[in-house]
Amino acid sequence: MPKVCFYFLLHQPYRLTDFSVLDLDNCDQYFANTTCDQNRDVFLKVADKSYRPMLALLLRLVETVPQFHFSFSCSGVFLEQAQTWAPDVIELLQKLAARPEQVEVLGENYYHSLSALYSPAEFARQVRLHSDAVEEILGVTPRIFRNTEMIYTNDVAAQVANLGFQGILTEGVDKILSNRQKTRVYRSNSDPAIPVLLKHAQLSDDIAFRFSQKSWVSWPLTADKYLRWLHDYHDEEIIGLFMDFETFGEHQWADTGIFEFFADFVHKAATDDHVDFVTPASQLCPSGDRQAWLAQLPVYDVPEPISWADAERDLSAWRSNDLQVDSLRQIYALEPQVLATHNSKIIDDWRRLQTSDHFYYMCTKYFSDGDVHAYFSAYNSPFEAYRRYCIVLADLTDRITTNH
Repeated sequence: MPKVCFYFLLHQPYRLTDFSVLDLDNCDQYFANTTCDQNRDVFLKVADKSYRPMLALLLRLVETVPQFHFSFSCSGVFLEQAQTWAPDVIELLQKLAARPEQVEVLGENYYHSLSALYSPAEFARQVRLHSDAVEEILGVTPRIFRNTEMIYTNDVAAQVANLGFQGILTEGVDKILSNRQKTRVYRSNSDPAIPVLLKHAQLSDDIAFRFSQKSWVSWPLTADKYLRWLHDYHDEEIIGLFMDFETFGEHQWADTGIFEFFADFVHKAATDDHVDFVTPASQLCPSGDRQAWLAQLPVYDVPEPISWADAERDLSAWRSNDLQVDSLRQIYALEPQVLATHNSKIIDDWRRLQTSDHFYYMCTKYFSDGDVHAYFSAYNSPFEAYRRYCIVLADLTDRITTNH
């Protein structure tokens, strides 16, 4: 029977406030000010629409449907905000994590940054910070890794393997697969090698993006229809359904029927002899001779970066224009000076400024991808995102010099 592997990402960035040159030397206002905290307001809104109802639904499902398994990860900055503004969300996550036989928590990059591409040493530090936070808050140790935005290369795979993870998730990109299945386990082209589980973009996006599109030829999507599509897959194929957690309630509002669809699908799939729910570790951590198992896997060779974003599935969402490239160059160039300060506040602010969303907001793409970027942006234009970032970066640079 085909295997269904659900993975959900929980992430919220710290957006930049309208920090002006008049606010220089007031670092407490980078991400909020005395009259407005957009990050708190957004988090609480999404918690009401998505986090609370979907986490509660997932908890009911694992309690009542023993065949149901799924995985999730939370960025470190998400966990910080949940602890501060919605501790009940943390409690729901803890209840889910306490059921490791059905629920798997994946490793992440604490600050949801692009550090794997710019600074392997900083990447390793942020991954360890995340593992420590997950162990402290959720009581589990991640074994499988999912990099920021599923960004992946052969080199990233090697970094993740060297950090002790036993598998990694990423996008199944057609041009790399060359007509091979995206529904099986691959081996990274790296030393050391690591097993790779791929996202099935079409079936994932049928839920994440197309569910409420009345112009879609398959609308309305029902549990029975979706289950019939899964029956087209053969025994032992693994269907990676990877998506943002906010698909449920925020991107697809409750009145679309998204929660009812998901519950109905889980109940029907659990009693279907042709479908089996699995977690990533169950597919990437076999018993027996691991090296022999790895050696017989086909290779997923990715010399240039891929991601799960936009039509191109590359890095163009974060570094396709001069605004993005310049900002990324500057923030990572500060690493030695920042770390030399031994100032925890400066280091934390520097790392928050690495969060990939800042550069995503600067993207100037058009057409359908541009619409998606505009929907997710915290600002009215990419140029406003760049303006705010430059002012904060200038202030941070001055603070590094004076170490305050």
